[in-house]
Amino acid sequence: MTVDRLGFGLFLAPFHALGESPTRALERDLELISYVDQLGYDEVWVGEHHSTGWETIASPELFLAFAAERTRHIRLGTGAISLPYHHPLMVADRIILLDHLTRGRINFGVGPGGHISDALMLGIDPNLLRERMAESLEVIVRLMTDPTPLTVETDWFTLRDAVLQLRPYQRPTPPIAVTSMESPAGMRLAGRLGAGVLSLTMAKATGASVDLRSQWEEACAAADAAGTVVDRRNWRLVIPVHLAETRADAIAQAREGGARHMLEYVEGTTGRPCPVPGPPEQIVEQMAELGAWVIGTPDDLVATIRMLQETSGGFGTVLFWGHEWAPYADVTRSHELIARYVMPQLQGSLEGIYTSNAMVRAGAQQLHTLRSDATNKAKAAPRPGRDLAG
Repeated sequence: MTVDRLGFGLFLAPFHALGESPTRALERDLELISYVDQLGYDEVWVGEHHSTGWETIASPELFLAFAAERTRHIRLGTGAISLPYHHPLMVADRIILLDHLTRGRINFGVGPGGHISDALMLGIDPNLLRERMAESLEVIVRLMTDPTPLTVETDWFTLRDAVLQLRPYQRPTPPIAVTSMESPAGMRLAGRLGAGVLSLTMAKATGASVDLRSQWEEACAAADAAGTVVDRRNWRLVIPVHLAETRADAIAQAREGGARHMLEYVEGTTGRPCPVPGPPEQIVEQMAELGAWVIGTPDDLVATIRMLQETSGGFGTVLFWGHEWAPYADVTRSHELIARYVMPQLQGSLEGIYTSNAMVRAGAQQLHTLRSDATNKAKAAPRPGRDLAG
């Protein structure tokens, strides 16, 4: 399937290595959102986390309210609110308020919770997270779309004649997206509700990583069973990327930060095994060679996105992990390269430019002849005189 216009965006967990000012790190996140807004990115998504020390945004809604004041065009998404941690009425109220304050620039991303350590601190059985996410989202959609008083009683929340005072600014609701990783649960829930999907993946399926085409089929099957419709244009893939003018420069810039992210965060903090053997100074090259990360040039990223389009069957938006594997100046340069050289190729922005240039180049000699003839004719024409008689 061909999507009319491929969207581009930023996905901020965020990831900040331990040891620096958290205040400055949050400010840098806001600066990056403002910068990619200027570059023409379509959307940014911000996560919710309460532990690990690396991901320090506890309320994406509050953070996005600040970001809204610093941006003009970019859509702002919660990526994602951990629904089992909140009463669904409170979530619905906050999102609708933000929807009004931003005049409809809000995307509503939801998930079961990014870290088991968050759930354990809250005394929630991790085995209940996906079930509670689905239960909450169904109630939130009902509250947003139907003003009839709602009464619901579950083993973890209660509603009695609940009505939202504000109706959504975007109708029927802000665009909804469900996170999906390895389990098909997110895809199935999205299909059942006709929602979008945020697929947090690697650039290329590796090891136990999911088959994207099969994942989408899960969403379609669930939609068919529920009588809803899912649209590939509302499917977003999140991939790790760092670009520079040359592949060697990109690897050198990301070498230390990428290895630290993999060893100290992914493996050391979350307990997921590193998929490459190392040593640390070789991890970035190995992840790039594996195809899990795109560390290279704009051409490398174009090739990867086209591969993903082919293997998945098509999607609407590609999002780039907001990491800090390189110095901030190199991170912003990476996004600038994406905006200048990747987005135009994949959005069809250059077709008219190349066609116009080719047409004019094909007739360049004739144009030169016409220009010369016109110039010579102008030179040969008599100068207009003034009648001084009388």
